[in-house]
Amino acid sequence: MPLGTLDRTPPPFFKQGPSALSKLMVFSALALFLMVADTRFRITQPLRAAVGTVLYPLQWAILRPVLALRHGGEYFEALRDAQVLEAAARKKLAQQSQQANQVEQLALENKRLRELLALRERITTPGQAAEVLYDAADPYTRKVIIDKGMAQGVEEGSPVIDESGVLGQVTRVHPLISEVTLITDRDHAIPVLNARTGARSVAFGDPGGSHAGALELRFMAGNADVQAGDLLTTSGVDGIYPAGLPVAKVDKVERRADSAFARIFCVPQAAVDGARHVMVLKPVAAQIPPRPVEAPAAVGPKPARKGAH
Repeated sequence: MPLGTLDRTPPPFFKQGPSALSKLMVFSALALFLMVADTRFRITQPLRAAVGTVLYPLQWAILRPVLALRHGGEYFEALRDAQVLEAAARKKLAQQSQQANQVEQLALENKRLRELLALRERITTPGQAAEVLYDAADPYTRKVIIDKGMAQGVEEGSPVIDESGVLGQVTRVHPLISEVTLITDRDHAIPVLNARTGARSVAFGDPGGSHAGALELRFMAGNADVQAGDLLTTSGVDGIYPAGLPVAKVDKVERRADSAFARIFCVPQAAVDGARHVMVLKPVAAQIPPRPVEAPAAVGPKPARKGAH
């Protein structure tokens, strides 16, 4: 029997039904229909809720080791950070304790020297604590509002400090609040003293440009002995700020050949952008004896002119 006459169709038992392409099209259309129906009518939402409720205990049990490892790592990281902060705090406390001991010794020596030279006692400036409420509404000034005013004895011109240095000066007093102009305000100026050289100068606020929010020492000669890192303190000659309060540190010195003056930029020591609790001091001028009134010059008789009869 020739091979060409054999029937090649499979028997009914081995028939595979629809073709694979037909199945792909049908199931693709079904999946698209279910997705659209679920998006519009949320028909599978109850099924999802039921499956999620059934699988939640298993999910909870599987996640326990993962969460334990994660929390354990966070705990040890927080413990290490806390130990570093504790070490830094202990070091700072030791330095402050040493400085306090030196200050007490220097104060005692200063008192003895003043008694020996018959000089008056140093001015002790009283003060009171205050809290910063909010920034001033004017965005072009650097001012804050504190919760002390006339009722608490705050005076206009009182210096304001924080734990790091001079913060500003009270420029307006209301019955229950006061306005403090920060040292970085563009209209503020403060006499300072270079702790390294003893040279006096004046620091102005907000030089602008790339050094906005800093201080600038103006009218300093180009060959002035000023270096980056020099500490500037209050000089005490203005009758407002007590002498010796930290104001700023020199950050950059620009000396130009085409100018007789150097541009000196300083970084404030106080937290001018984040101060929360401050001290309001009494102005020094209120504790200094007033200047004596000069007596008017006596007017005598005019001398006679020569040749007069």
